[in-house]
This record gives sequence, structure tokens and C-alpha cells, in this order.
Amino acid sequence: MTSRRTVLGGLAAIGGLVVAPAAGFVGYLYADSGRSNVGTLSFRNRLRIPPVLEPTIDADGRRRFRLALGEGRTELLPGTTTATWGVNGPILGPTLRVRRGDRVAMDVSNHLPETTTLHWHGMHLPAVMDGGPHQPIHPGRTWQPSWTVQQRAATLWYHPHLHHATAAHVYRGIGGLVIVDDGDHDAASLPNHYGVDDIPLILQDRRIDDDGTLDLSDLAFSGLTITGLLGDKILVNGTYDPYVEVSTTLVRLRLLNGANARIFHVGFTDDRDFSLVATDAGVRGTPLSLNRLMLSPGERAEIVVAFRPGEEVVLRGFPPPLGANFAYQRLAGGGDTHDLIKMVAAATLRPSAPLPARLGREVPVPTPTRPEPFRLEMGDFHLNDRTMDVTRVDRVVRTGSVELWQIVNGQSIPHNFHVHGSAFHILDIDGSAPPEYLRGDKDTVYVRPGATVRLAVRFLDHSDIRWPYMFHCHLLAHEDAGMMGQFLTVSPQDAPLVPAGPGAVHDGHGN
Repeated sequence: MTSRRTVLGGLAAIGGLVVAPAAGFVGYLYADSGRSNVGTLSFRNRLRIPPVLEPTIDADGRRRFRLALGEGRTELLPGTTTATWGVNGPILGPTLRVRRGDRVAMDVSNHLPETTTLHWHGMHLPAVMDGGPHQPIHPGRTWQPSWTVQQRAATLWYHPHLHHATAAHVYRGIGGLVIVDDGDHDAASLPNHYGVDDIPLILQDRRIDDDGTLDLSDLAFSGLTITGLLGDKILVNGTYDPYVEVSTTLVRLRLLNGANARIFHVGFTDDRDFSLVATDAGVRGTPLSLNRLMLSPGERAEIVVAFRPGEEVVLRGFPPPLGANFAYQRLAGGGDTHDLIKMVAAATLRPSAPLPARLGREVPVPTPTRPEPFRLEMGDFHLNDRTMDVTRVDRVVRTGSVELWQIVNGQSIPHNFHVHGSAFHILDIDGSAPPEYLRGDKDTVYVRPGATVRLAVRFLDHSDIRWPYMFHCHLLAHEDAGMMGQFLTVSPQDAPLVPAGPGAVHDGHGN
């Protein structure tokens, strides 16, 4: 790490360098780091749609989902197979669909050769059920969390969250969607036929050798990378070189950036507009017309797109405006362009109901109940000069409270920020109101170099003096390197019982 920091520290001010050797080195980096697949795809493979897993009803009346984590092999590149991990299959996992008010239970069995976890990203649930570093699932064991779904309709996801191993486990293929429905969502009359006019798109990138071997280098900064591994092969729902058939005039796309480090700036190659109808944590009050949308790792968005009979158009990842300097912009994928998937409309399309002008209730921006901000400084893979310690509590918050969190990226490196067990509204970015597409309920946000982002964070009513939630950068190599902290959510009645000092929380190994 020391040599890497030394080299990258010199690049932080690269815009001011004029010395010939430095310029030559920058030229090498520029040429070596650029990635594009435009013109190389044939869009030959039908998009795999993750199946919806049907639960059973157990003796307690809960909807029980059975998830088996295991190894497999997947044909990603033509004529080769790749060793992958998956859930109930060789790569990724099924979609779980639940409704607000459902009581759910999970049987998560680990058939992998390593200990892992399964975190319910965006789900509002007790911390002991969260699936973070404190809930490890050892090989051959089964974890059985349960909770009541108590949140608005949204597109969530699940993925491993084992400290120091999250990047590798997600990269090998563990992950899947969780769709929450509710009455407000039903009334919005959005396209809702899963896999037909309501299509999930899990966007990820990989490096795959010609013989099908998954390239795992740079997952932990073994080379000149600043955000983690960036791949040149794009997978959508675990499908390489995909297309999807369109049969209706309006199609809803549920977008998830499930990549380790790549930031996608999505739009269509003909620059058509689309309507943003939902962000990370819920449906918007009204649709928003856009033709580009940037998603950092962990972020989700739902968009509705109009099609005409017989047309074909490609969804593309354009160079994202990362706000970094010349060298870091390039090294973080800011110059990359990738075709993601071709949309192929049938010669005759079934008419869709028009997109309503109002989608649901507008969620008001909450007012912080504590006026002083909790300030988090993003450093070189640490927060407030600390790396992650599973026995240390970094913050204690009151149940049901709203806090002002100030996230400061004083680095030249792109970061983002995710908080477990809650949702937030972005109050401002560098003192200005956030752009319209970032308004509404979220749980993950991009924090560009040099930026300060202020959040109004709403915390849950689940009180626990021992089991914490996490907050962290969701660029997974940054998270694994220690850019993560943890907080307890505690009621006023339980607050005097919070243990003090090291060992105040479970270390995930039975202590």
C-alpha cells in the first residue's frame, strides 16, 4: 500500500506537471487505462432474467425464502466457461419479491469454500439481521434471519459483506435483487410485468482471460488503480454481449450498479429521453425526464423508456463526469465508454398505459432533530483518520431520530457513501441544492473529489445495544481496505445500557 500511495500521491497534482518524463508517464497511463467495447459486440446473447424465487409459508405464517450459496461454472465468453459463485445457481441469484407488511424469513446456506455473509442492501430491518461483518456464515452452515418488511416500494439488492473479502465475493458473482411492493406502487400503474415490461438490469464489469479465467488482480490495489478493479467486459444480469426483446410501448428498467468500482453514466445511443421514476429507496413523486443518469456502485434507479415498433437501440455507459483531475479521471474509468445491452423492439408492440403525471406521495425532506452535524472526513481509505474496527462503535444514534451527516471528500479520489439500516435525503452538495435526479429517498450517493455532501439521515426504530449497522464507501476495494465505520441505534430507555470501550459490539465470532 505504501508504494501505491507514493505513486498515486504524485499523480494528485498531475495537471500542474510539465516535466517531459512526467508527461510521458501520464501519456502511458492515459493509453493503458482507457477501456471501450464500442464496435466489438454483436449482441448475440439473450438477456438472462433472474427468476423470481417463490417462498413457502412456514408454520409461523412467514414467507420463507431458501438461498443456497455455491460454486459453479458459467459460459461468459463464447466457447469457454468461467468459475463463478452464485445463489441457487452458478452466477448471481434469484429475485426476491415482497410486500410492505410481509413477515419474511431466510434460510441462507453456505456451500462455498469460504466464510461469507449476505447483506440486504437498502432493507430496513434490525441490525442483527443486516448481514454485515457481524453475521458471518461459515462453510456448511445456515443463517436464518427474519423480519417484517416496513418500508416503501423500492428496488433493493443483496450481496456479501464480509470485512476484507466483500470485493472478491461480489466479483465472483454473489448478488441479486429484492423488490418491495406496496399499495402506493400498485396505484401508480407503472409497467409491472416482471421480465416483460419490467426488466431488471444488474450492471457489472469483469476482466476475463481468453481461456475464461476470471482475473482477480487489482481487487486489493495490487496495481495502479485508485478505485479498485475496472473490467473491460460488461455483464448484465451475468450475461455477456446481451440483447433483450421489447414487446410493449413503455418499458421499465430497474437499474442496479452492482460493480465493484465502475461508475456507469447510462443513456441511449440515440440520446432519447427516459423518465426517472424511482431512486434507491423509493418511487418518486413525479417522473423526471433525463437522457443521462450516473450510478455509482450500490446505487439503483428505475427508468421508463418509450419504444416504437421495429426499432433497435443500445443502452450505453458514457464517460462519467467524476469531477476528478486529469489523471485520476482516467484511472477511475472517467474516459471509458461501454455498450451495455441492445434493446430490440418487436414489429408490433402492445400499447402501455400512459405514464402518470404523479407516481406517489412526495416524501418530505426530514428535519434533523440534532442540529450539530456528524462530520465524516474521507481520507486515504479511512474515515476520520480511522480504519474499520469491528469492536469499535463510531456513533450512537437515537431510534427514530433524524441526524445531519456531513460527508467530506478531501481527496482527489472518487468515493461514494452508503449507510445501512436507514434512508437519507441529500440536503446540499457544496452548499447548493442537489440536482433533481438526486432528490428523494436514497441510501447511496456519489461523493466527487473535493466535495462536501450533507445528508438528513432517518434512523429506524429498532433498538440494539450490541449489534451495529455499517456506514462506508461502496467502492468495494475502499471498503475492504478499511473505509468503513459502524453505529448503534438505541432507544432512550436502552441508552444507559450501551457498553463502553473496545468489545462493545459483537466481533462476529461468537463473542
